[in-house]
Amino acid sequence: MVLRKIDRSGLGRRLAGAAGVAVGLLAALPVAAQYPGQVAKSTKDAPVLRAISVLEWTGEAGKPKACRIVPVAVLDGGKLQDGGVYLSRPEPIALAGEVEYELQQNGQAIGLFDIENSGHEQGSWVGYGKWKPKPAEKPQPTAAELAKSMNDDEPDSDKPVLHRKKHPGEAPADGKGKDDGDSGKPAAADDPDRPKLHKKESADAGSAGTASGSSSDPDQPVLHKKDSATEDKASAESSSAVSSDPDRPLLKKGKKKEAEDIAHVDSVVGATDPDRPTLKRGQSTGYKLNVIPSLMGLPEGMQQTIAVSDAKPHPDHPWSFTWANPEDEGKMKSALEDLARTALGLGTAPAIPPAAAPVVRRTPTHKSVKTAAPAPAPAPLVDEQFRVFELSFNSGATLVFSAQTDGATGPRKFVTIVAQPDLYGQVRVLLKSVTDTGQLDENPRMRLIDAVDALADNRGELLFELRGASQRQFVLYRVWRGQAEKLFATAGGEYGTEIVQ
Repeated sequence: MVLRKIDRSGLGRRLAGAAGVAVGLLAALPVAAQYPGQVAKSTKDAPVLRAISVLEWTGEAGKPKACRIVPVAVLDGGKLQDGGVYLSRPEPIALAGEVEYELQQNGQAIGLFDIENSGHEQGSWVGYGKWKPKPAEKPQPTAAELAKSMNDDEPDSDKPVLHRKKHPGEAPADGKGKDDGDSGKPAAADDPDRPKLHKKESADAGSAGTASGSSSDPDQPVLHKKDSATEDKASAESSSAVSSDPDRPLLKKGKKKEAEDIAHVDSVVGATDPDRPTLKRGQSTGYKLNVIPSLMGLPEGMQQTIAVSDAKPHPDHPWSFTWANPEDEGKMKSALEDLARTALGLGTAPAIPPAAAPVVRRTPTHKSVKTAAPAPAPAPLVDEQFRVFELSFNSGATLVFSAQTDGATGPRKFVTIVAQPDLYGQVRVLLKSVTDTGQLDENPRMRLIDAVDALADNRGELLFELRGASQRQFVLYRVWRGQAEKLFATAGGEYGTEIVQ
């Protein structure tokens, strides 16, 4: 299987041989080398090539002002390769011409993206193309339409009908036909225009043939034997008539040209090869970009979504988790907000305010009334994002929370938390990343893109962008058995510190 092309038949046919070699090499690896939690799949259904990328755009979804696609990974023979450099000739296979990506949001298709050209942007390969709407699905036929299509006895139906072949000696189905003697064949209709075959009349038949009526038809064509003498005479007359025409072109045998002993060389100026390349002065017009790059850098308001290219179409797989009790979602979010405030050094608002100096106020009757001091407001969090995923069947909820400070009293800080609820309804942190604007080059900001089935095994992985001050990379995490394991990371950014867990 290969990546998907625009014609839906799959992209990269020329790489099928290389992909097959990779599959054979990977099949020889021991099972112990596979990562924990991999779901075994048959090699027949496993894809050979599958590309995972990220589409970035500004403006309206479906009609962006500017957009580009960034390759992340290519699944080749069950192993993830860096999509930005894998099989580059010179562009990587994930950005080859006419590659088609399916744009996904929360596991559901939202459109298509066709690669038309690619290029380098800040040291990395990116692709440019067009965002196309998702093809409309054909409406399913109703029960009445299905019943109508299955009814072959309808007189107005245009559906072709197969009939059983009739054999000699077999009576017609309607019983109205008549047979011709013992042959069992129906008598032919008495059609005056029907062609008839007659027996050849012999020379000695004489009057017998005439009596049979075979020669009584004056319009019947008669074949005569060829007269060689008459034909030779007509041919001679025709030749004489043709030779008397002075304007008739004549074909004459040409004289054989003797081979030259001197070698013959054509000059470059007189070369007649239309495909011969020539060097000309001025600007070249042979290569033009179909889509001019329009999205540069990381502008404000830039949006991102998952893009998958695969030869086989796959049904949508939503990753949303459905809570048994809707109130549990609010409790989990509140608990993650408290953890985020603690990680950012903002502190949390106490659930029960401590005893404070009472506030004394006088009533109109000049009586003193003591009231408790108001509870302090919680520390503010900016740009909160809370997602809940069900990454595999019956796997429970996986929580992803991210937020940042407003930067009013110091450098802006960022936090991202991946957690799961335990058996007691408490939040169990699996992964936590905390950084600020002063250390982004060493500890990047962790931004969630979405969940994606990177290994085509019906399990979702979390795709994050690690964005630093001047570089970035993408990383895939698999949540399995209470752990968040780093499954794959692209090149383009090597950071000195590990993610805080």
